[in-house]
Amino acid sequence: MNRIILIARREYAAYAKTVGFWLSLLALPLFGVIGGGVGYLTAASESPAQSVALVEDGREATGLAAAVRDALAGDAERSAARAQAAIAEATKGQPLPPGAAENAVASVSRSSLDLVATPADLAGAVPGAAQEALVRQYLDDESDKSPHLDAIVFLTRDDGKPTARVWSASATNDTVAEAIGDALKSVNRREAFAAAGIDPSVVTATDDFQPTVTSFSPKSASGGEVSMRDRIPVLIGLAAGFLLWSLVITGASILLNSVMEEKSNKILEVLLSSASATEIMAGKVLGVALLTLTVLAFWGILGGTGLVVANPQLAADVGSALMDGGLVFYFLIYMVGGYLMYAVLFAAIGAFCETPRDAQTLMGPIMMVLVVPILIMQLAIRTPENPIVQIASWVPFFTPFLMSARAPSEPPLLEIIGTMIGMFAFAALMIWVAGRAFRAGALSDVKLSFKSFAGAIRGGGR
Repeated sequence: MNRIILIARREYAAYAKTVGFWLSLLALPLFGVIGGGVGYLTAASESPAQSVALVEDGREATGLAAAVRDALAGDAERSAARAQAAIAEATKGQPLPPGAAENAVASVSRSSLDLVATPADLAGAVPGAAQEALVRQYLDDESDKSPHLDAIVFLTRDDGKPTARVWSASATNDTVAEAIGDALKSVNRREAFAAAGIDPSVVTATDDFQPTVTSFSPKSASGGEVSMRDRIPVLIGLAAGFLLWSLVITGASILLNSVMEEKSNKILEVLLSSASATEIMAGKVLGVALLTLTVLAFWGILGGTGLVVANPQLAADVGSALMDGGLVFYFLIYMVGGYLMYAVLFAAIGAFCETPRDAQTLMGPIMMVLVVPILIMQLAIRTPENPIVQIASWVPFFTPFLMSARAPSEPPLLEIIGTMIGMFAFAALMIWVAGRAFRAGALSDVKLSFKSFAGAIRGGGR
């Protein structure tokens, strides 16, 4: 046992004392801060609305410009109302930072178009080459025409239906065309209702109507209305599955590279003269596990502190959700089992690899296996009782990820116990197989193949 602890301590210190480890440790929160800062700067330095002039092209288009202006204003008001309702539904009374809701609503309702007064010469231009030349001057950045326009919209009617021709200074920006298209749909709808004898105010009221939809469930925390508190466990389950996936990829890859490097430098042979192959593999798995736990603890403390400071009520709900029904213990059990399975597998593979190229050829198939639970996890969140999700949960390689995601939905106790037994039984088998393969690979220069791996399993324990 002492030798295992010494090897684990050596493995842990080999990475924990490096600058690269601490840089990678700070990478996630640093990128989180950078991402948030970029988002804030993007919102704060949002490009100004595009200057657009509306031109009524022909007598049949009379009044169309005013109708489009009204439609655009109505769309902005409805967007603001929808944003307000979405924020209220998502927060369910949870406090937000001062001004956050107002800023969110303002950003949604802010129009991307600035409708300016149409220049007299442009409004009076006769359709044809002269009008087109004038349009090009107003859209040209180097022209002395004032005001400079980002787009000019010619409104007309075709068979009584409103249509538009949009001239834009940018050949790739479709913002104006899309906004005008939506506005013309609203104009056509109102005109069609008016032609049918329906009061325009009724149409406006219908467009502005925002239904109130409240969700209820007997499984909610209150026994009735569904709140944010009820959604938190599902989000935690999905986060736990992704977190385990990240730890497996990070920790197991470190383990593979460590074993591969020590084999190529003949360090493994020296270690085998002082400890058994089982002790070396166990020490390495334990050392890298402690390394990943350091990363997890650092991120957890940093994220928890930030959450408590930013939103104490939400932090209390998260803590309550983790403790209710022992959810946190489910996550820990599946995390240990999943990490153990993949760690010993990567350690055994590393013992057969001499160069990074050897390891890269094996990472492809393993990554394809690891992608499967990520795809199914999204299905597990929406429909945890889906037959595909249930069947895949019994596959040991997928069990830790999928059951972590399903745990908040309270799967049957039989599935929980059965998948745990299957996962740890398979992990025990992997330890036995990987132990024999590790010893055989560490003491030979044979490249990994089905033949060499099978031979290692048959005779690796001698």
